[in-house]
Amino acid sequence: MQQQIKKKSIKIKYIDLFAGIGGFRLGFENACTNLKVIPSCVFTSEIKKTAVDTYINNFPGCRISGDITKIDASDIPKFDVLLAGFPCQAFSSAGTRKGFRDTRGTLFFDIERIIKHHMPSAFILENVEGLIKHDLQNKADSIGKTLNIILNNLRKYGYKVNWELLNSADFGLAQNRKRIFIVGTKKTLIPLDNFKKKHAKIKSIIEKRGHDSDEITNFSKILFKKYKAHDLYGKAIKDRRGGEDNIHSWDLELKGKTNKHQRQLLGELLKARRQKKWAEIKGIQWSDGMPLTENEIRTFCDIPDMKKNLEDLVDKGYLVLRHPKDVIEISRGVITKSPRKDLEKGYDMVTGKLSFEVSNILDPEGLTPTLVATDASRLAVIENNKLRRLSSKEMARLFGFPESFKLNVIKNNFFDLFGNSIAVSVVEKVAENLIKHHFLKEKYVKKISVRAETFQQFLL
Repeated sequence: MQQQIKKKSIKIKYIDLFAGIGGFRLGFENACTNLKVIPSCVFTSEIKKTAVDTYINNFPGCRISGDITKIDASDIPKFDVLLAGFPCQAFSSAGTRKGFRDTRGTLFFDIERIIKHHMPSAFILENVEGLIKHDLQNKADSIGKTLNIILNNLRKYGYKVNWELLNSADFGLAQNRKRIFIVGTKKTLIPLDNFKKKHAKIKSIIEKRGHDSDEITNFSKILFKKYKAHDLYGKAIKDRRGGEDNIHSWDLELKGKTNKHQRQLLGELLKARRQKKWAEIKGIQWSDGMPLTENEIRTFCDIPDMKKNLEDLVDKGYLVLRHPKDVIEISRGVITKSPRKDLEKGYDMVTGKLSFEVSNILDPEGLTPTLVATDASRLAVIENNKLRRLSSKEMARLFGFPESFKLNVIKNNFFDLFGNSIAVSVVEKVAENLIKHHFLKEKYVKKISVRAETFQQFLL
Protein backbone atom coordinates (compact mmCIF):
# COMPACT_ATOMS: atom_id res chain seq x y z
CA MET A 1 0.00 0.00 0.00
CA GLN A 2 1.31 3.44 -0.96
CA GLN A 3 2.09 5.82 1.89
CA GLN A 4 -0.40 8.69 1.96
CA ILE A 5 1.18 12.08 1.30
CA LYS A 6 -0.19 15.01 3.27
CA LYS A 7 -2.00 17.36 0.90
CA LYS A 8 -0.79 20.93 0.69
CA SER A 9 -3.44 23.65 0.62
CA ILE A 10 -3.62 25.52 -2.65
CA LYS A 11 -3.33 29.29 -2.31
CA ILE A 12 -4.66 31.73 -4.92
CA LYS A 13 -3.56 35.35 -4.95
CA TYR A 14 -5.95 37.68 -6.75
CA ILE A 15 -6.56 41.36 -7.44
CA ASP A 16 -9.95 43.09 -7.33
CA LEU A 17 -10.28 45.93 -9.85
CA PHE A 18 -13.26 48.34 -10.04
CA ALA A 19 -14.12 46.65 -6.76
CA GLY A 20 -17.33 48.51 -5.88
CA ILE A 21 -18.62 47.28 -2.54
CA GLY A 22 -16.90 43.89 -2.79
CA GLY A 23 -19.37 41.65 -4.61
CA PHE A 24 -16.70 40.13 -6.86
CA ARG A 25 -14.44 39.47 -3.89
CA LEU A 26 -17.23 37.85 -1.86
CA GLY A 27 -18.21 35.53 -4.72
CA PHE A 28 -14.62 34.53 -5.45
CA GLU A 29 -13.78 33.88 -1.80
CA ASN A 30 -17.00 31.87 -1.35
CA ALA A 31 -15.89 29.64 -4.23
CA CYS A 32 -12.45 29.22 -2.69
CA THR A 33 -13.95 28.28 0.67
CA ASN A 34 -16.28 25.76 -0.99
CA LEU A 35 -13.32 24.07 -2.69
CA LYS A 36 -10.95 24.30 0.30
CA VAL A 37 -8.64 26.74 -1.45
CA ILE A 38 -7.01 29.65 0.40
CA PRO A 39 -7.70 33.05 -1.24
CA SER A 40 -5.53 36.11 -0.73
CA CYS A 41 -6.47 39.54 -2.07
CA VAL A 42 -3.19 41.34 -2.77
CA PHE A 43 -4.52 44.50 -4.46
CA THR A 44 -7.83 46.38 -4.62
CA SER A 45 -8.80 49.40 -6.72
CA GLU A 46 -11.91 51.60 -6.44
CA ILE A 47 -12.48 55.36 -6.70
CA LYS A 48 -16.06 56.00 -5.44
CA LYS A 49 -15.84 57.15 -1.82
CA THR A 50 -19.07 55.54 -0.60
CA ALA A 51 -18.03 52.25 -2.21
CA VAL A 52 -14.54 52.46 -0.67
CA ASP A 53 -15.98 53.13 2.79
CA THR A 54 -18.39 50.20 2.47
CA TYR A 55 -15.64 47.87 1.19
CA ILE A 56 -13.29 48.72 4.07
CA ASN A 57 -16.14 48.34 6.55
CA ASN A 58 -16.73 44.77 5.35
CA PHE A 59 -13.08 43.83 4.76
CA PRO A 60 -11.22 45.43 7.70
CA GLY A 61 -7.53 46.10 7.16
CA CYS A 62 -7.89 46.14 3.39
CA ARG A 63 -5.90 48.87 1.64
CA ILE A 64 -7.73 50.43 -1.30
CA SER A 65 -5.75 51.93 -4.16
CA GLY A 66 -7.36 54.70 -6.19
CA ASP A 67 -7.68 55.40 -9.88
CA ILE A 68 -6.38 52.36 -11.80
CA THR A 69 -5.52 54.54 -14.81
CA LYS A 70 -2.87 56.25 -12.68
CA ILE A 71 -1.34 53.10 -11.21
CA ASP A 72 1.67 51.55 -12.90
CA ALA A 73 1.26 47.82 -13.51
CA SER A 74 4.69 47.21 -11.94
CA ASP A 75 3.38 48.64 -8.64
CA ILE A 76 0.78 45.86 -8.41
CA PRO A 77 2.01 42.75 -6.52
CA LYS A 78 2.24 39.44 -8.35
CA PHE A 79 -1.07 37.59 -8.51
CA ASP A 80 -2.74 34.49 -9.97
CA VAL A 81 -6.22 35.78 -10.87
CA LEU A 82 -7.50 39.17 -12.03
CA LEU A 83 -11.12 40.04 -11.17
CA ALA A 84 -12.73 43.03 -12.88
CA GLY A 85 -16.31 44.12 -13.34
CA PHE A 86 -15.14 47.06 -15.41
CA PRO A 87 -17.46 50.09 -15.78
CA CYS A 88 -20.38 49.29 -18.03
CA GLN A 89 -22.06 52.62 -18.84
CA ALA A 90 -20.20 52.89 -22.14
CA PHE A 91 -21.87 49.68 -23.37
CA SER A 92 -25.16 49.80 -21.47
CA SER A 93 -28.56 50.60 -22.99
CA ALA A 94 -29.04 52.81 -19.94
CA GLY A 95 -25.97 54.86 -20.94
CA THR A 96 -24.71 56.57 -24.09
CA ARG A 97 -23.42 53.32 -25.70
CA LYS A 98 -20.30 55.09 -27.03
CA GLY A 99 -18.12 52.09 -26.15
CA PHE A 100 -14.42 52.69 -26.67
CA ARG A 101 -15.19 56.32 -27.63
CA ASP A 102 -16.21 56.81 -23.98
CA THR A 103 -13.37 57.10 -21.45
CA ARG A 104 -15.15 54.52 -19.28
CA GLY A 105 -15.01 52.10 -22.21
CA THR A 106 -11.26 52.52 -22.52
CA LEU A 107 -10.80 51.19 -18.99
CA PHE A 108 -10.65 47.72 -20.55
CA PHE A 109 -7.25 48.71 -21.93
CA ASP A 110 -6.06 49.28 -18.35
CA ILE A 111 -7.07 45.69 -17.62
CA GLU A 112 -5.18 44.61 -20.72
CA ARG A 113 -1.96 46.44 -19.79
CA ILE A 114 -2.03 44.85 -16.32
CA ILE A 115 -2.59 41.39 -17.82
CA LYS A 116 0.19 41.99 -20.37
CA HIS A 117 2.64 43.00 -17.63
CA HIS A 118 1.85 40.25 -15.11
CA MET A 119 0.56 37.45 -17.37
CA PRO A 120 -1.56 35.99 -14.55
CA SER A 121 -2.73 32.40 -14.54
CA ALA A 122 -6.37 33.43 -15.07
CA PHE A 123 -8.90 36.25 -15.14
CA ILE A 124 -12.66 36.77 -14.77
CA LEU A 125 -14.26 39.86 -16.33
CA GLU A 126 -17.89 40.97 -16.12
CA ASN A 127 -19.95 43.52 -18.04
CA VAL A 128 -23.47 44.34 -19.25
CA GLU A 129 -25.39 42.38 -21.87
CA GLY A 130 -25.08 45.36 -24.24
CA LEU A 131 -21.36 44.64 -24.66
CA ILE A 132 -22.15 41.52 -26.73
CA LYS A 133 -23.55 43.31 -29.77
CA HIS A 134 -22.08 46.75 -29.21
CA ASP A 135 -20.86 48.28 -32.48
CA LEU A 136 -22.41 45.44 -34.51
CA GLN A 137 -21.10 45.54 -38.07
CA ASN A 138 -23.63 43.17 -39.69
CA LYS A 139 -27.04 42.06 -38.44
CA ALA A 140 -26.08 38.42 -38.94
CA ASP A 141 -23.04 38.71 -36.64
CA SER A 142 -23.36 37.06 -33.23
CA ILE A 143 -21.11 39.63 -31.53
CA GLY A 144 -20.14 43.22 -32.22
CA LYS A 145 -16.81 44.83 -32.99
CA THR A 146 -16.19 45.89 -29.38
CA LEU A 147 -16.41 42.39 -27.90
CA ASN A 148 -14.36 41.06 -30.80
CA ILE A 149 -11.58 43.51 -29.95
CA ILE A 150 -11.68 42.50 -26.28
CA LEU A 151 -11.57 38.75 -27.01
CA ASN A 152 -8.85 39.03 -29.65
CA ASN A 153 -6.71 41.27 -27.46
CA LEU A 154 -6.89 38.74 -24.63
CA ARG A 155 -6.24 35.73 -26.87
CA LYS A 156 -3.13 37.27 -28.42
CA TYR A 157 -1.39 36.85 -25.04
CA GLY A 158 -1.95 33.09 -25.23
CA TYR A 159 -5.12 32.85 -23.13
CA LYS A 160 -7.88 30.37 -23.83
CA VAL A 161 -10.92 32.64 -23.50
CA ASN A 162 -14.56 31.71 -23.09
CA TRP A 163 -17.59 33.93 -22.51
CA GLU A 164 -21.25 33.46 -21.67
CA LEU A 165 -24.30 35.60 -20.91
CA LEU A 166 -25.54 34.55 -17.46
CA ASN A 167 -28.75 35.58 -15.70
CA SER A 168 -28.73 35.95 -11.91
CA ALA A 169 -32.33 34.61 -11.96
CA ASP A 170 -30.85 31.17 -12.77
CA PHE A 171 -28.57 31.28 -9.72
CA GLY A 172 -31.13 31.49 -6.91
CA LEU A 173 -31.61 35.28 -6.99
CA ALA A 174 -34.97 37.00 -7.48
CA GLN A 175 -33.54 39.48 -9.98
CA ASN A 176 -33.57 39.28 -13.76
CA ARG A 177 -29.99 40.47 -14.29
CA LYS A 178 -28.13 39.37 -17.42
CA ARG A 179 -24.40 39.93 -17.50
CA ILE A 180 -21.59 38.72 -19.75
CA PHE A 181 -18.76 36.85 -18.02
CA ILE A 182 -15.41 36.49 -19.81
CA VAL A 183 -13.03 33.90 -18.37
CA GLY A 184 -9.54 33.11 -19.55
CA THR A 185 -6.67 30.85 -18.47
CA LYS A 186 -3.31 29.87 -19.89
CA LYS A 187 -4.14 26.18 -20.28
CA THR A 188 -7.85 25.41 -20.09
CA LEU A 189 -11.06 26.62 -21.73
CA ILE A 190 -13.37 27.06 -18.74
CA PRO A 191 -16.96 25.83 -19.26
CA LEU A 192 -19.63 28.45 -18.56
CA ASP A 193 -22.76 26.60 -19.65
CA ASN A 194 -22.95 23.73 -17.19
CA PHE A 195 -24.54 25.39 -14.16
CA LYS A 196 -27.46 23.77 -12.38
CA LYS A 197 -30.30 26.27 -12.41
CA LYS A 198 -31.86 27.47 -9.16
CA HIS A 199 -34.74 29.94 -8.91
CA ALA A 200 -36.30 32.26 -6.31
CA LYS A 201 -39.19 34.72 -6.05
CA ILE A 202 -39.34 38.28 -4.77
CA LYS A 203 -41.38 37.21 -1.75
CA SER A 204 -38.35 35.26 -0.48
CA ILE A 205 -36.32 38.46 0.05
CA ILE A 206 -39.02 40.78 1.46
CA GLU A 207 -38.65 42.03 5.02
CA LYS A 208 -41.74 42.37 7.18
CA ARG A 209 -41.20 45.87 8.48
CA GLY A 210 -44.60 46.70 9.99
CA HIS A 211 -46.76 49.82 9.78
CA ASP A 212 -43.94 52.21 10.64
CA SER A 213 -42.16 51.29 7.41
CA ASP A 214 -44.58 53.19 5.16
CA GLU A 215 -42.80 56.10 3.47
CA ILE A 216 -45.69 57.62 1.57
CA THR A 217 -48.80 57.32 3.70
CA ASN A 218 -50.96 59.99 2.04
CA PHE A 219 -50.14 58.82 -1.46
CA SER A 220 -50.84 55.20 -0.48
CA LYS A 221 -54.29 56.15 0.82
CA ILE A 222 -55.19 57.72 -2.54
CA LEU A 223 -53.71 54.84 -4.53
CA PHE A 224 -55.46 52.04 -2.66
CA LYS A 225 -58.83 53.76 -2.79
CA LYS A 226 -58.73 53.27 -6.56
CA TYR A 227 -56.77 50.00 -6.93
CA LYS A 228 -56.46 46.63 -5.23
CA ALA A 229 -52.95 45.40 -4.49
CA HIS A 230 -52.98 42.54 -7.02
CA ASP A 231 -54.07 44.96 -9.77
CA LEU A 232 -50.98 47.10 -9.19
CA TYR A 233 -48.30 44.46 -9.76
CA GLY A 234 -46.14 45.39 -12.74
CA LYS A 235 -47.54 48.92 -12.92
CA ALA A 236 -45.50 52.12 -13.13
CA ILE A 237 -46.54 55.45 -11.67
CA LYS A 238 -45.12 58.37 -13.64
CA ASP A 239 -46.39 61.16 -15.87
CA ARG A 240 -43.93 61.29 -18.77
CA ARG A 241 -44.58 57.81 -20.12
CA GLY A 242 -47.74 56.13 -21.37
CA GLY A 243 -49.09 52.65 -21.87
CA GLU A 244 -51.62 50.45 -20.15
CA ASP A 245 -49.17 49.57 -17.36
CA ASN A 246 -48.64 53.20 -16.37
CA ILE A 247 -50.67 55.08 -13.76
CA HIS A 248 -50.56 58.89 -14.00
CA SER A 249 -51.19 61.68 -11.51
CA TRP A 250 -54.41 62.52 -13.39
CA ASP A 251 -55.62 58.91 -13.09
CA LEU A 252 -55.28 59.35 -9.32
CA GLU A 253 -56.53 62.97 -9.52
CA LEU A 254 -53.66 64.07 -7.30
CA LYS A 255 -53.89 67.71 -8.43
CA GLY A 256 -57.63 67.89 -8.84
CA LYS A 257 -60.59 66.21 -10.53
CA THR A 258 -60.31 65.29 -14.21
CA ASN A 259 -63.10 64.37 -16.59
CA LYS A 260 -63.00 61.55 -19.16
CA HIS A 261 -62.25 63.98 -22.03
CA GLN A 262 -59.28 65.45 -20.16
CA ARG A 263 -57.89 62.01 -19.38
CA GLN A 264 -58.26 61.09 -23.05
CA LEU A 265 -56.48 64.29 -24.11
CA LEU A 266 -53.61 63.80 -21.64
CA GLY A 267 -53.13 60.19 -22.71
CA GLU A 268 -52.98 61.04 -26.41
CA LEU A 269 -50.80 64.13 -25.88
CA LEU A 270 -48.36 62.02 -23.86
CA LYS A 271 -47.71 59.82 -26.90
CA ALA A 272 -47.93 62.45 -29.67
CA ARG A 273 -45.47 64.92 -28.10
CA ARG A 274 -42.64 62.40 -28.67
CA GLN A 275 -43.08 62.24 -32.44
CA LYS A 276 -40.14 63.69 -34.39
CA LYS A 277 -42.35 65.29 -37.03
CA TRP A 278 -43.10 68.25 -34.71
CA ALA A 279 -39.48 69.40 -34.81
CA GLU A 280 -39.61 69.53 -38.59
CA ILE A 281 -42.91 71.41 -38.53
CA LYS A 282 -41.55 73.95 -36.05
CA GLY A 283 -38.14 74.19 -37.75
CA ILE A 284 -36.13 73.22 -34.68
CA GLN A 285 -33.93 70.31 -33.59
CA TRP A 286 -35.96 67.46 -32.14
CA SER A 287 -35.89 66.63 -28.47
CA ASP A 288 -37.82 63.91 -26.65
CA GLY A 289 -41.07 65.64 -25.74
CA MET A 290 -42.39 68.74 -27.50
CA PRO A 291 -44.88 71.43 -26.36
CA LEU A 292 -47.80 71.38 -28.83
CA THR A 293 -50.24 74.15 -29.68
CA GLU A 294 -54.01 73.78 -29.49
CA ASN A 295 -54.24 73.48 -33.28
CA GLU A 296 -51.49 70.83 -33.34
CA ILE A 297 -53.30 68.87 -30.62
CA ARG A 298 -56.52 68.97 -32.64
CA THR A 299 -54.81 67.02 -35.44
CA PHE A 300 -54.75 63.87 -33.29
CA CYS A 301 -57.32 64.55 -30.55
CA ASP A 302 -60.54 66.56 -30.81
CA ILE A 303 -62.51 66.57 -27.57
CA PRO A 304 -65.48 68.83 -26.75
CA ASP A 305 -64.62 72.25 -25.26
CA MET A 306 -60.94 71.78 -26.13
CA LYS A 307 -59.80 75.28 -25.10
CA LYS A 308 -61.70 75.19 -21.80
CA ASN A 309 -60.36 71.72 -20.90
CA LEU A 310 -56.78 72.71 -21.76
CA GLU A 311 -56.96 75.81 -19.59
CA ASP A 312 -58.42 73.79 -16.71
CA LEU A 313 -55.55 71.28 -16.94
CA VAL A 314 -53.04 74.16 -16.85
CA ASP A 315 -54.78 75.70 -13.81
CA LYS A 316 -54.61 72.38 -11.97
CA GLY A 317 -50.97 71.82 -12.89
CA TYR A 318 -51.27 68.81 -15.17
CA LEU A 319 -50.11 70.88 -18.16
CA VAL A 320 -47.93 73.96 -18.61
CA LEU A 321 -47.75 76.48 -21.45
CA ARG A 322 -44.19 77.00 -22.68
CA HIS A 323 -42.13 77.80 -25.76
CA PRO A 324 -40.45 74.84 -27.46
CA LYS A 325 -36.69 74.64 -26.85
CA ASP A 326 -34.08 74.52 -29.59
CA VAL A 327 -30.40 73.56 -29.49
CA ILE A 328 -28.23 76.68 -29.42
CA GLU A 329 -24.81 75.10 -28.76
CA ILE A 330 -23.04 71.76 -28.61
CA SER A 331 -19.68 71.93 -26.87
CA ARG A 332 -17.60 68.92 -25.85
CA GLY A 333 -20.66 66.71 -26.03
CA VAL A 334 -22.73 69.03 -23.83
CA ILE A 335 -25.98 70.20 -25.47
CA THR A 336 -27.32 73.62 -24.50
CA LYS A 337 -30.97 74.42 -25.24
CA SER A 338 -32.96 77.62 -24.99
CA PRO A 339 -36.68 78.50 -25.46
CA ARG A 340 -37.55 79.76 -28.93
CA LYS A 341 -39.66 82.79 -28.02
CA ASP A 342 -40.37 83.50 -31.67
CA LEU A 343 -42.46 80.30 -31.77
CA GLU A 344 -45.96 79.95 -30.34
CA LYS A 345 -46.24 78.48 -26.87
CA GLY A 346 -47.54 74.94 -26.63
CA TYR A 347 -48.98 72.65 -23.97
CA ASP A 348 -46.48 70.36 -22.28
CA MET A 349 -46.74 67.70 -19.59
CA VAL A 350 -45.82 68.51 -16.01
CA THR A 351 -44.04 65.80 -14.07
CA GLY A 352 -46.49 64.61 -11.44
CA LYS A 353 -45.81 65.68 -7.89
CA LEU A 354 -45.75 62.12 -6.70
CA SER A 355 -44.20 61.09 -3.40
CA PHE A 356 -41.76 59.18 -5.54
CA GLU A 357 -41.83 58.11 -9.17
CA VAL A 358 -42.41 54.38 -9.53
CA SER A 359 -41.04 52.40 -12.48
CA ASN A 360 -42.35 49.04 -11.27
CA ILE A 361 -44.59 47.83 -8.44
CA LEU A 362 -43.11 44.41 -7.78
CA ASP A 363 -45.12 41.19 -7.87
CA PRO A 364 -44.03 39.02 -4.91
CA GLU A 365 -44.44 35.92 -7.11
CA GLY A 366 -42.12 37.28 -9.81
CA LEU A 367 -38.64 38.74 -10.29
CA THR A 368 -37.34 42.28 -10.11
CA PRO A 369 -36.12 43.82 -13.36
CA THR A 370 -32.38 44.47 -13.63
CA LEU A 371 -31.44 46.79 -10.79
CA VAL A 372 -29.49 49.78 -12.10
CA ALA A 373 -28.27 52.84 -10.23
CA THR A 374 -30.61 55.21 -12.10
CA ASP A 375 -33.77 53.20 -11.39
CA ALA A 376 -33.29 51.09 -8.25
CA SER A 377 -34.87 53.76 -6.04
CA ARG A 378 -38.02 53.70 -8.20
CA LEU A 379 -38.95 50.08 -7.48
CA ALA A 380 -41.74 49.60 -4.96
CA VAL A 381 -43.25 46.82 -2.88
CA ILE A 382 -46.68 46.67 -1.28
CA GLU A 383 -46.95 45.99 2.42
CA ASN A 384 -50.20 46.30 4.38
CA ASN A 385 -51.82 48.27 1.55
CA LYS A 386 -48.97 50.74 1.57
CA LEU A 387 -46.26 51.41 -0.97
CA ARG A 388 -42.57 51.58 -0.05
CA ARG A 389 -39.12 51.37 -1.59
CA LEU A 390 -36.87 48.34 -1.23
CA SER A 391 -34.78 48.28 1.93
CA SER A 392 -31.00 47.92 1.94
CA LYS A 393 -31.36 44.38 3.29
CA GLU A 394 -33.73 43.44 0.46
CA MET A 395 -31.39 44.96 -2.12
CA ALA A 396 -28.47 42.97 -0.67
CA ARG A 397 -30.46 39.73 -0.90
CA LEU A 398 -31.26 40.40 -4.56
CA PHE A 399 -27.52 40.31 -5.28
CA GLY A 400 -26.64 37.39 -3.00
CA PHE A 401 -24.81 39.42 -0.36
CA PRO A 402 -24.71 37.75 3.08
CA GLU A 403 -27.04 38.85 5.88
CA SER A 404 -23.97 40.06 7.80
CA PHE A 405 -23.01 42.55 5.08
CA LYS A 406 -22.65 46.07 6.53
CA LEU A 407 -24.05 49.02 4.64
CA ASN A 408 -23.86 52.21 6.67
CA VAL A 409 -24.81 54.74 3.99
CA ILE A 410 -27.79 56.98 3.34
CA LYS A 411 -30.66 55.59 1.25
CA ASN A 412 -29.85 57.22 -2.10
CA ASN A 413 -26.27 55.96 -1.83
CA PHE A 414 -27.20 52.32 -1.26
CA PHE A 415 -29.46 52.36 -4.32
CA ASP A 416 -26.52 53.66 -6.34
CA LEU A 417 -24.02 51.20 -4.85
CA PHE A 418 -26.15 48.12 -5.44
CA GLY A 419 -27.23 49.31 -8.89
CA ASN A 420 -23.56 49.23 -9.90
CA SER A 421 -22.78 45.97 -8.09
CA ILE A 422 -22.33 42.38 -9.25
CA ALA A 423 -24.37 39.28 -8.38
CA VAL A 424 -22.33 37.44 -5.75
CA SER A 425 -24.02 34.09 -6.38
CA VAL A 426 -23.14 34.14 -10.10
CA VAL A 427 -19.50 35.02 -9.42
CA GLU A 428 -19.30 32.17 -6.93
CA LYS A 429 -20.35 29.55 -9.48
CA VAL A 430 -18.19 30.98 -12.28
CA ALA A 431 -15.20 31.05 -9.94
CA GLU A 432 -15.86 27.46 -8.84
CA ASN A 433 -15.65 26.36 -12.47
CA LEU A 434 -12.42 28.26 -12.92
CA ILE A 435 -10.83 26.79 -9.81
CA LYS A 436 -11.99 23.22 -10.50
CA HIS A 437 -10.97 23.09 -14.15
CA HIS A 438 -7.77 25.11 -13.90
CA PHE A 439 -6.21 25.25 -10.44
CA LEU A 440 -7.43 21.85 -9.22
CA LYS A 441 -7.33 20.06 -12.57
CA GLU A 442 -4.04 18.24 -11.90
CA LYS A 443 -5.32 17.01 -8.57
CA TYR A 444 -8.39 15.51 -10.20
CA VAL A 445 -6.31 13.95 -12.99
CA LYS A 446 -3.99 12.33 -10.44
CA LYS A 447 -6.98 10.91 -8.57
CA ILE A 448 -8.34 9.36 -11.75
CA SER A 449 -4.89 7.95 -12.67
CA VAL A 450 -4.42 6.30 -9.26
CA ARG A 451 -7.87 4.71 -9.47
CA ALA A 452 -7.17 3.41 -12.99
CA GLU A 453 -3.81 1.95 -11.94
CA THR A 454 -5.38 0.22 -8.93
CA PHE A 455 -8.09 -1.22 -11.14
CA GLN A 456 -5.52 -2.57 -13.61
CA GLN A 457 -3.64 -4.28 -10.77
CA PHE A 458 -6.89 -5.80 -9.57
CA LEU A 459 -7.52 -7.25 -13.04
CA LEU A 460 -4.05 -8.80 -13.12
